[in-house]
Amino acid sequence: MFKNKTLLITGGTGSFGNAVLNRFLKTDIGEIRIFSRDEKKQDDMRHEFQAKMPEAADKIKFYIGDVREMSSVKSVMHGVDYIFHAAALKQVPSCEFFPMEAVRTNVIGTDNVLTAAIEFGVKSVICLSTDKAAYPVNAMGITKALEERVAVAKSRTIDTTKICCTRYGNVMCSRGSVIPLWIEQIKKGLPITITEPSMTRFIMSLDEAVSLVLFAFENGENGDILVQKAPACTIETLAKAVTELFNPETEIKIIGIRHGEKLYETLLTNEECSNAVDMGDFYRVPADNRGLNYDKYFKDGDKARNPLTEFNSNNTELLDVQEVKAKLLSLSYIKDQLNI
Repeated sequence: MFKNKTLLITGGTGSFGNAVLNRFLKTDIGEIRIFSRDEKKQDDMRHEFQAKMPEAADKIKFYIGDVREMSSVKSVMHGVDYIFHAAALKQVPSCEFFPMEAVRTNVIGTDNVLTAAIEFGVKSVICLSTDKAAYPVNAMGITKALEERVAVAKSRTIDTTKICCTRYGNVMCSRGSVIPLWIEQIKKGLPITITEPSMTRFIMSLDEAVSLVLFAFENGENGDILVQKAPACTIETLAKAVTELFNPETEIKIIGIRHGEKLYETLLTNEECSNAVDMGDFYRVPADNRGLNYDKYFKDGDKARNPLTEFNSNNTELLDVQEVKAKLLSLSYIKDQLNI
């Protein structure tokens, strides 16, 4: 479906954008546009892919801009067929301290991207969301939940542009995540710092995150939220797996829960279960396209409830240390750090 097509990635200099380039650049895709605010990251990415994929690097086009500014969003939309909307403020503590910045990027920025995509006739837009959008208790999760609502609301008004969201858990070794921090601490001979040992988190690889977005492009319907069934582990298990790989003598130091953190994350809420569809490795939450006239439900009633129940990082498959180590060793980042 991407043959000779133009793909736009907002926030494209991040971990997800790099993973997409590594997956797509040598295919028959026509052009990949990287849209972001940071010219230094764009320059680094340009040089990196010119060095490792010189025969295909000309397919990458770089655009400086900000999803907060409609004029700069529109400047990159001409001729675009598909969009991965990955631009976001994602750090939980920083969003707690600067919630309006999270609103401007995660909510208003999403609205700008979708409005421009519809105006320019883009075929499909996939918005990347997070488990923190389900039962949100922090500013990052609240703004990502609003991002999902904006996307679903837009999908009700248009059928020429398909709009879907993908919701997934922690992506291992992505930029700003905890595993690279721990590896840096270990290499400096420091204890590694963990928040709360019993805290559980979904874990997945960048490649799995890209596969979820591709699944949404191919199988999602307008207004869907698509959720990947992922395993989880405790923070203590993850920490032990990392130290056993890099230095088993490393001390694990508990520092306490940070601003806005939850003890466990949810990918599918009980409320969403009433309408969700089990697709094997994924859940599909279709848009609720009922109108605002609720009077008829007093007379007609509602359909029977779906038997699905909440899917969270406590009731999914919990991996042990050896299983987490095996998952980590499948990642190129970990192999590079271990020189294997």
